[in-house]
Amino acid sequence: MNGAARYNRQIILPEIGDVGQYKLLKAKVLVIGAGGLGVAILPYLAAAGVGEIGIVDDDFIEISNLHRQVIYKSSAVGKGKATEAKAMISELNPQIKVNVFAEKLSGKNALSLFEKYDIIVDATDNISIKYLINDACLVTNKPMVYGSIFRFQGQVSVFNYQNGPTYRCLYPDENSNAANCEDAGVIGVSVGIIGMFQANEVLKIILGIGEVLSGKILVYNILNNEQQKYDFEKNSNLEIAKEDFERKYNATENQIEEIKMELLLDEIENNDVLFLDVRNEDELPKIKLKNSIQIPLMHLENEMKKLDSNKTIYVFCQSGIRSKIAVELLQKHQFKNIKSIAGGALAMKQLLKEDKLKLKI
Repeated sequence: MNGAARYNRQIILPEIGDVGQYKLLKAKVLVIGAGGLGVAILPYLAAAGVGEIGIVDDDFIEISNLHRQVIYKSSAVGKGKATEAKAMISELNPQIKVNVFAEKLSGKNALSLFEKYDIIVDATDNISIKYLINDACLVTNKPMVYGSIFRFQGQVSVFNYQNGPTYRCLYPDENSNAANCEDAGVIGVSVGIIGMFQANEVLKIILGIGEVLSGKILVYNILNNEQQKYDFEKNSNLEIAKEDFERKYNATENQIEEIKMELLLDEIENNDVLFLDVRNEDELPKIKLKNSIQIPLMHLENEMKKLDSNKTIYVFCQSGIRSKIAVELLQKHQFKNIKSIAGGALAMKQLLKEDKLKLKI
């Protein structure tokens, strides 16, 4: 099937035409995250004919993802999200190029990745990563298409577009402890709606049509179908040099130490050690150790008094992502001896079973 037939329904639009379709073919878009937002964005960019798409995600598919991450099949549980997303959109449109980066976005790889693409799409649910994306976009002078979900409400905006306002202009408080969808809950259709809004902004930027959401944030409520747009202005004092970026993010990352559970088996009975579970109370598997405590990430900042800062604290979540956020948060509050358990509760469950230790599931 040739390109003219595939894209005919959008080529016949006067605002697109053959020239617009050529712009799409030459465009390079990097999507950070292949979760709920990402799986709504990726098929529409691929189907529209965006010539090169990059996918950054180091996470694996879990059964709890499937109610909102609808391009994945039940048989894909346990497989890498980025690889599975590539397989799906490559089958949808084999004429485009899809690159997989099965790694966590960090200060070490963000700049080199962003430099290769025209537009960066934030499809994450992690506040710290959103600031990282924003700052890397400022250094590399790339527009950031932003999306966010909180329960039944979603937000969409475009930052750093033609030197316009940035994420920090709208949200200057980097220490905000906003909840992600795992902590606050989410209904599947909300990420689908917001993800498609994001895909629409990407296409408008590439094609040079319509009104891009720069200096504006769209807020949509799926329960009552109310939609508002709010204006915000650029803070002209916000500038980030490459040296400042690398100093800030690489220094922070170097402080976050991960450790494998295999090395901690002798610590399970150690009274000078604390295992901190930052998952929600309803998450499985249940892991109860003699020296463990559970404080969900969204409550951690308000309940730090429950922790003994003199103890060595090993933090775990479901797969090892939220635990790193918890480590950063605790470090900001002067906790010193703290590490994240690689692989989280899923890795711990298997190891503890193999070691025949007492584990309640």
